Amino acid sequence: MSTVRTPEQLRRERRFGIVSLVFAAVMGAVFSAGGLGAVATFDLAGRGSTFLEAVQVPVGLTAGALAVIVAALGTVQLIRGFGKRAATAIGVSAALFTLAFLAWAARDATLPLLGLFQNTLSGAVPLALGALCGLVCERSGIINIAIEAQFLFAAFTAAVVGSVSSSAAIGLLGGLLAGAVIGGLLAVLSIRFRADQIVVGVVLVVFATGLTSFLNQQLLAPSPELNQPAGFSRLDIPLLSNIPIVGPLLFQQTVPVYLMLVAVPLLHWALFRTRWGLRLRSVGEHPRAADTVGINVLATRYRAVILGGVLAGVGGAWFTLDSAGQFSPEMSAGLGFIALAAMLVGRYQPYGAFGAALVFGFAGEVATSLTILDVGVPSTLLLTVPYVVTIVVVAGFVGRLRPPAADGQPYVKE
Repeated sequence: MSTVRTPEQLRRERRFGIVSLVFAAVMGAVFSAGGLGAVATFDLAGRGSTFLEAVQVPVGLTAGALAVIVAALGTVQLIRGFGKRAATAIGVSAALFTLAFLAWAARDATLPLLGLFQNTLSGAVPLALGALCGLVCERSGIINIAIEAQFLFAAFTAAVVGSVSSSAAIGLLGGLLAGAVIGGLLAVLSIRFRADQIVVGVVLVVFATGLTSFLNQQLLAPSPELNQPAGFSRLDIPLLSNIPIVGPLLFQQTVPVYLMLVAVPLLHWALFRTRWGLRLRSVGEHPRAADTVGINVLATRYRAVILGGVLAGVGGAWFTLDSAGQFSPEMSAGLGFIALAAMLVGRYQPYGAFGAALVFGFAGEVATSLTILDVGVPSTLLLTVPYVVTIVVVAGFVGRLRPPAADGQPYVKE
């Protein structure tokens, strides 16, 4: 039986089809034509892998073949559409476009492809955990714009605690407690005093930015030993790390990456398979009804926002204990807001938010790789790629969202 599509669905499918045809045109006119006679080398060795060290592909032929596939997908999308699979079709088109672009960018050069994927997974840590933080808060009915504040405060605290204790694990504990503190402030102001949640979030971001910058100048600058935390080293999982390609990608990572990989399925299970998750979602959808059946709405929201702060705290600690190795002012660089975008693109679902975080993280790593390959684009312009991708994805492909019914609405117990 055919499904009747609404006018909005038809417009979205036509838009997807046009985007795919534009992708195909660029792939044929730029990537294929510009790569004729050139060969791209994709390094698949990664960190510690010796399986299939490198693959060479003809750029022009590869880009041309991929362009034909993308053009076919776009044509089918315009003529009859893919229905519920439209998002999958545009995802495939975007993936093939990216592959053709990488081949063109690496023409007559070598691109560490597996290393790129490993760094993407690592770079997605703050985005994914920040998105999970926002998801838990909004599922309970509290809008959290303060993820950036939680990142900064957690990064600063993790740097200091990790330096004093000479332990990355203790530094991580300090970071997640710092994230919980900002979450507690958000909860008190939003739940107890019923302040506007968006305004509170913005104020907390300004507060954390100013406070950490001040403390960095007054505390860390004159005492650099307080900004030399013990960082996480790569932890190889026995046996699993030896699996070709998958092993180096998933099982040769640091502790924050493993925590992210565990947090996503665990939160999905907790939200949709446990009594806790049912109660959390109920206070975000119908708090009055939840209160009627004996659920403590305010306490549930408090716990959810503080739990979200813990998740964001781990993401913030990643900056100083895994990525940069020390704290610097405003080092989160707006990733807290990109994490919010990942939550929206993921439609308030843990797996969806994780997938969006991987896309945004991949965009950032590609921009970094392009600066090394020297494709002729200024490096300062390449640094804007993750933010441009965020705008395009949110504006063009998110569509109509259905947030929790009581999202952002203070609850007054009668």
